[in-house]
Amino acid sequence: MTQRTALIVVDLQNDYFPGGKWELDGVEAAAVNAARIVAAVRETGGLVVHVRHEFPTQDAPFFAPGSEGAETHASVLPAAEEPVVVKQQINSFRDTELKAILDKAGVESVLVVGAMSHMCIDAVVRAAGDFGYACTVAHDACATLELEFQGTKIPANYVHGAFMAALAFGYAQVVSTEEAVQQLQAAEAEK
Repeated sequence: MTQRTALIVVDLQNDYFPGGKWELDGVEAAAVNAARIVAAVRETGGLVVHVRHEFPTQDAPFFAPGSEGAETHASVLPAAEEPVVVKQQINSFRDTELKAILDKAGVESVLVVGAMSHMCIDAVVRAAGDFGYACTVAHDACATLELEFQGTKIPANYVHGAFMAALAFGYAQVVSTEEAVQQLQAAEAEK
């Protein structure tokens, strides 16, 4: 990670947590790790950008506009000065001001945490890479859920692992929360 790194916290919203409309496997552990990274970035004075998904209509399966389920989870609430990007697409850059926020801040690399590993995390990392940002993903600060394809159930840990492996192959450095925090601290020490 470079000195001009932004943390992008993607879709850690109430509907993904126990009691929500679309609960993810391991989301609570991922949120604890994401909160640790948010705290580390804030300590360095770095940029934290929060992305929150809202579907355009009330009949959405989750993240209905204005609902409590669409609100950011208490574990990673934005600080007053931190930008919040509201999106209606899988890719956090599509039809949002995310790229403008990053470019205005002179960001060269992004660190990504959040949900879902196989959808919005995958999409934002690939798009960020295509825009020329160096990308890092904290794999244990991301969560997903079991999927099914042609009658075969795919456990959440396999879904997550496959997408992290694909990102690591060509789009991002994929690290643990501990490694991400160490990298942030090392970059701060070099200033």
